[in-house]
Amino acid sequence: MARGLAGPPHGVAPNRYSGGTLFMSVIMIQNLPALVTLLTVILQFGTMYAVGHARGKYRIEAPAVSGHPAFERAYRVQMNTLESTLMFLPALWLAAHYGYVLWAGVAGLVWVVGRIWYALAYLQNAKKRGPGYLVGMLGWAALVVMAALGLGRAVLGG
Repeated sequence: MARGLAGPPHGVAPNRYSGGTLFMSVIMIQNLPALVTLLTVILQFGTMYAVGHARGKYRIEAPAVSGHPAFERAYRVQMNTLESTLMFLPALWLAAHYGYVLWAGVAGLVWVVGRIWYALAYLQNAKKRGPGYLVGMLGWAALVVMAALGLGRAVLGG
């Protein structure tokens, strides 16, 4: 009989398994970095949409990247988020790969929340972007530490 979601995962003792909860928790943890990656893609789309919307609303013709201050803020949010994402995604996946799947996912969620906070604050008033930026950077820094520790452990054979 083929094993589906009804039975314990391979390597889990039946007496430690209760009603699928453990199995589903393991599945969720293993996929948390992928969920964070998908949320990051959605965030990127949101910043792209904000720029396109502002470009139309303030009649900023492409390829111009300056004009109305609200358009310029939307453009900077998009560019800053893109720049940050380029440092974030490798750190997320390195930390997950080297054994910190759960904590990488949690730190990744912190980064996403921080970037959303940053974007919404910056769109309203550039001077209010600091707290969201700080939260995002804390998530990113945690990922870099996990990635460095994991890679160091792997290289040193431990």
